This record gives sequence, structure tokens and C-alpha cells, in this order.
Amino acid sequence: MISYDPLWNTMKRKGISQYRLIHDFGVSAGQISRLRANQNVSTHTLNFLCQILQCELSDIAMFIEDTPQEDE
Repeated sequence: MISYDPLWNTMKRKGISQYRLIHDFGVSAGQISRLRANQNVSTHTLNFLCQILQCELSDIAMFIEDTPQEDE
């Protein structure tokens, strides 16, 4: 699973709010909702966020290995 938890810390550290992403940079509210829910987003969006935040991809997203489901 890809988690976007690092994004929120990076935004806080850089002083950029969700409001600014939407109103100043043109990121759609739908994309913000998808990021908050750790849903799929395009590499274009990730690239754009890296440009806005002047950061590396690892400052925005991280991989978390899925835990295998056990039969009960």
C-alpha cells in the first residue's frame, strides 16, 4: 500500500496548507481527498506536489507492505 502520510508532515514543515494547494496551485479538492484516503493518484500529481513543495517523492509517499490475511 502507498501511504501519503509523509505529505502532511512535509506540507506543515514547508508552511503550505491544503487551502493553498487548492487555491494557489490549482490542485483539485478531489485529489486532496484521494491523498487523504491513501487512494491512487497519478504520477503527474506526485510530480506536481514535489515541485510545489520542493521535495523528494519520499517526502510525500511511502510504501507499506500489505499484511497477508489469515484464514480464520
